[in-house]
Amino acid sequence: MAKRSAEEEGKWASMCNCVVNFLLEEGYQLTAFELLHELLEDRRDDHAIRLKNFFADPESFPPDQISRLNSSKVSDPQTLLEEKISTEEKLSLTEYDLRLAQEDVSRLKSELQKQKESNPQENNDVTVSNNGSNSEMDKREITLLSLGPLKETERRDLNCAVKEYLLFAGYRLTAMTFIEEVTDQNLDVWPNSSARVSDALRRFYYQYLSSSSEAAEEKITLIQENETLNKENERLKTERESLLKSKESLEGQVSVLKKSLEATQKDLKERDKMVQDIKQTMEMQRNQLNESRAEITSLKMHIEGSRSGQTWPNSTETETPNPKPLDSNSNSNSFEEKPDSQNNKNETEDFLKDGNSNSVEMACNGVNLGENQDLDNNLSVSLVSEERETSEERETFEKVQSPSKEKDSHNMAMETIQILSDALPKIVPYVLINHREELLPLMMCAIERHPESSVRDSLTHTLFNLIKRPDEQQRRVIMDACVNLAKNIGEMRTESELLPQCWEQINHKNEERRLLVAQSCGQLAAFVRPEIRDSLILSIVHQLVEDSATVVREAAAKNLALLLPLFPNLDKYFKVEELMFQLISDPSGSVVDTTLKQLVPAVINWGDKLDHVLRVLMSHILGSAQRCPSLSGVEGSIDSYLRVLGERERWNIDVFLRMLTDLVPFIHQKSVETCPFTNPKKEDSHSCFFTADLLKQYATGHMEWTFFEWMHTDCFHDLIKLACLLPPKEDNLRTRIVKYLLSVSERYGTEYLEHIMLPVFLVAVGDSDNADLMFLPLEIQSRVKGLRPKNSLSERLSVTCILPLLLAGVLGFRSSRDELTSYLRKLLVRTNSSDSSAMYFTNELIDSVRFLCTFEEHHGIIFNILWEMVVSSDPDLKANAASLLKALVPYTDVKEASTHVVPALVTLGSDQNLNVKYATIDAFGAVAQHFKNETILDKLKIQMDVFLEDRSHEATVSVIRALIIAVPHTTDKLREYILLFYLFI
Repeated sequence: MAKRSAEEEGKWASMCNCVVNFLLEEGYQLTAFELLHELLEDRRDDHAIRLKNFFADPESFPPDQISRLNSSKVSDPQTLLEEKISTEEKLSLTEYDLRLAQEDVSRLKSELQKQKESNPQENNDVTVSNNGSNSEMDKREITLLSLGPLKETERRDLNCAVKEYLLFAGYRLTAMTFIEEVTDQNLDVWPNSSARVSDALRRFYYQYLSSSSEAAEEKITLIQENETLNKENERLKTERESLLKSKESLEGQVSVLKKSLEATQKDLKERDKMVQDIKQTMEMQRNQLNESRAEITSLKMHIEGSRSGQTWPNSTETETPNPKPLDSNSNSNSFEEKPDSQNNKNETEDFLKDGNSNSVEMACNGVNLGENQDLDNNLSVSLVSEERETSEERETFEKVQSPSKEKDSHNMAMETIQILSDALPKIVPYVLINHREELLPLMMCAIERHPESSVRDSLTHTLFNLIKRPDEQQRRVIMDACVNLAKNIGEMRTESELLPQCWEQINHKNEERRLLVAQSCGQLAAFVRPEIRDSLILSIVHQLVEDSATVVREAAAKNLALLLPLFPNLDKYFKVEELMFQLISDPSGSVVDTTLKQLVPAVINWGDKLDHVLRVLMSHILGSAQRCPSLSGVEGSIDSYLRVLGERERWNIDVFLRMLTDLVPFIHQKSVETCPFTNPKKEDSHSCFFTADLLKQYATGHMEWTFFEWMHTDCFHDLIKLACLLPPKEDNLRTRIVKYLLSVSERYGTEYLEHIMLPVFLVAVGDSDNADLMFLPLEIQSRVKGLRPKNSLSERLSVTCILPLLLAGVLGFRSSRDELTSYLRKLLVRTNSSDSSAMYFTNELIDSVRFLCTFEEHHGIIFNILWEMVVSSDPDLKANAASLLKALVPYTDVKEASTHVVPALVTLGSDQNLNVKYATIDAFGAVAQHFKNETILDKLKIQMDVFLEDRSHEATVSVIRALIIAVPHTTDKLREYILLFYLFI
């Protein structure tokens, strides 16, 4: 028995030594210090030797610091007396324990002496075995040095095992200190792992004792080899992925090269075919030309033959004897011969038509020609030969003269361009401004064709400075001229001639000229190289974005939107995004509108980085509000949380919220595209995508859906934080948030509104009991529950800032009118005073309902509930109704005031309860301040007379205060009534 207790004591000491080593190595000094005290209290001084030496080390714990800390304590006599009594009690207990321990020691010594006397050989064996075990332990310690530092998982398992050991050993103070000192781990939750077993530290110790040094070395070697193989496997996987990517890229290049080779071969075949067709065509045309020449030659021969056949008979007639003298009758004879000549002409035409047969017939029918026939043949042959020689000489002359003609025309054109280039700069100043645009064709021709670059630069400068302050139409004409010029001259000349002129005009004193540059950059970008578009042209646009003129910044935003699709890559994305947010924050409304309508969609479609844009946008929204000072410096008040917004910050938040609202379609589309679940309505664009079945699949939490979760985890959370920074007077910004929430409901549908949006905002206002979170994954539920108010001040803040968003932005959607009615009735009509879920009536609640009344479509719901309060039997509820009516008066028109507000106030003003009756006086004052309708004012005067008839000092003072406020805003008739009232007083 004594031997077994001694072995257990040795094992316990070894385990305690392991725990001490672990605490000191990991730096848990507070836990080690508590363990030292508990070991000393248990009289285990031999186990606490290392801890004593550690804490007695003067280098780690200097004595002067310890003495200074000890001297800082101040003890009073009562404390010293209590410590003395406790010390005496501990001393008596310690003496009793010491006495028991001494008895046990003496008893154990006697039993050990008996065992030694009875079994001397066994003791020797034990000693030898102990020596062997010690040598084996030394070997293990040497072997385990190669394990290296503790891994994170090993440290977590050892932390949990040490905490479990301290609790089982009874060192509860040490365990508590250990839990507090381990800040990066929840020791109450042990992660699932192979090391999670009951009584883990003892099992580790027994496993260590039962294992041999060779097995430990083999296991350590296997672990190290396994880690090495895992790293090698990861490296090989990475190399394989890179090789696959390079293979895909190479395959793509090979396919592109194959396609280009096929296209080239096809082009060559087409060109060969075209050459063959041209050769055949030329051969056919050559044959046709030869045939035509032969026909022309034969026709000329026939014509000459016919002419000779007709003239020779006439000549024989003239050579007959007995010629008649020429007298006056000769004229008549000549006129008589005209019919014969006409007949000869007709015969010639018949000859041309009938061919050779007719010519043969004419030759046979003629008079005997004799030698004249031979002369006619010789003459026709000579004429044909002369005609052929003349045509050949003419063709040769034209061939010789054509190059010289072309050269002369080119020289003449260049001389004309030179004259035009010299004359234009002199002509332009003397042309009326409204007619200078008529010189643009001449100027473009000269710029395009002049050979000298210096002259072209001068003319281009004149083009941009053609009109000092061009209007919209003139700028359009100049821009069209520049675009046409860029089309004709090519990329290089556009970059070297047109773009430098644009750069020179950036700092021109006239904003019309800078506007011309801003409007032309986006159009000229299509005619330059891609690398120039995102460098030089983007720099020009960047300079124009910072221009002092509003129209220039607006034009820069438009042209930047036109420029983005022409960029070759996304290298300049973050610069473009910065320019976009700079334009969004512009103080000019027209610049902001242009940016929202044109530039923002262009950036989203071009860059495809919607997630980054949303993160930057939400940081800008929250940062603009958080930079403002607090409304009050009093800690613990609502005003200390609210911020005083400056004009600039208010404007920035407003435009950022507008941008967020405009991005809702893009967010919705991205959520639909990235949906990881199957949805039968995905192809149907007319139905709502986010159905209840889809939301149930999402609630399982098995798959990630980042863009969908961003809306209700990040966006709503940030908007709630923003709302808690806005004071109640910032109705415009709160309205922007409401419009965003309504647009989300419109896009995402009623299922998303009921199961996602509504629970989030109910938790944020403190109504967690009515918030159903079953359609959210467990991880998201914990984040949503973090929005719940923590104390009474947070509850008031949520009613002031978040409740208006819940009423108008979530329950205010057109499909949730019934839920809005029931929720308002729960807030306002406290039919049962023991109802714990009803919210007490406060000024914050009145302000929330007042904000809801700024939306005219909810007036009917509010007035119906107000009439329930007016006819209630509860006087407090009636008084609250009067306060609500006063807050709602500025947001009603004459019709609503005459049909709802004034009758309700008259009913309350006639109540028997004086508190209810006098609570309506301020509301009547608000009616007098905002309405000038005679009927309403007559009812008001009658009611005021009723109040004055009570002769109550309280009522009289309230009436005076209410009417004084209305004096500057009311009619003359009511002013006279107030004056008579004062005279009466």
